[in-house]
Amino acid sequence: MDITLGSRSAESAAIYFEKTNNAAIRRVLPQKAQTAEEAAADFYASQLPGASSFGRTILADGQYVGDVWCYCINPGGTPGAMVSYCVFEPSLWGRGIASRALERFLLEIAGKYGLKTVGAFTYSGNLPSIRVLEKNGFRLVEELVEDGVSSRYYQRDMEPRRGQHMAEQNDLLNSQKRVLS
Repeated sequence: MDITLGSRSAESAAIYFEKTNNAAIRRVLPQKAQTAEEAAADFYASQLPGASSFGRTILADGQYVGDVWCYCINPGGTPGAMVSYCVFEPSLWGRGIASRALERFLLEIAGKYGLKTVGAFTYSGNLPSIRVLEKNGFRLVEELVEDGVSSRYYQRDMEPRRGQHMAEQNDLLNSQKRVLS
């Protein structure tokens, strides 16, 4: 399966809101926007100069199946941004799509924003999300309970992964740029 990243639009933001507005996804992924209008406003805010969020659509064989995004972008901070992702098509869960999309996205935002570290939260019971993060070099930093829900905070240093040279990361990033153009 060919996994690529595409540009987000007001239309994709509306589709994403509709597709993720179900109990199965809301159980494992808290949603900031509670209405389609709030989702649209968040998208438009991400398009403004100096926005602190940025995202891409996830495409599997050219079909829109989810989103990957970063927020709280602060290149000088630790972390320099937080990431999140969601494949909203249940028939595609467990097929490595989120892992591959996050890998490509991390390379893109590291170059785009000069990030040194990236963080991510997930519920402790969300084992698929934990696997996605760990496959992408994130390490558990903290376990916490918020509003009675056990969560985990992961972080990744954006230096080349062990066994991977910067040239390999750049090759992947450059191939992704060609797809996005």
